Amino acid sequence: MAGFAQAWQSGKAEKTARISFASPELLWKVLTAKRWELLKALCGAGPISIREAARRVERDVKAVHTDVTALLATGVLDRTESGAIVFPFEAVKVEFLLQAA
Repeated sequence: MAGFAQAWQSGKAEKTARISFASPELLWKVLTAKRWELLKALCGAGPISIREAARRVERDVKAVHTDVTALLATGVLDRTESGAIVFPFEAVKVEFLLQAA
């Protein structure tokens, strides 16, 4: 809270991009174990080709292409003007609430 107050007072509040899912089930449908592995390989890598991404995770290019397409559709990945894919975030925080009905 102190960090927030300091940022607020200095006028330098940190901007954070967020992607929300309607339910935890949808989150796990989009972020499968293989896609999570792919995101870990792309984190900090900058723009790379799908072929290079497949090489880094040691998977078939077609399967990685399918995963990349799903992640692009949900906004988790971006595509550059040259056609490369990029994970545009520095970190990922997954958070959801489970409560009694």
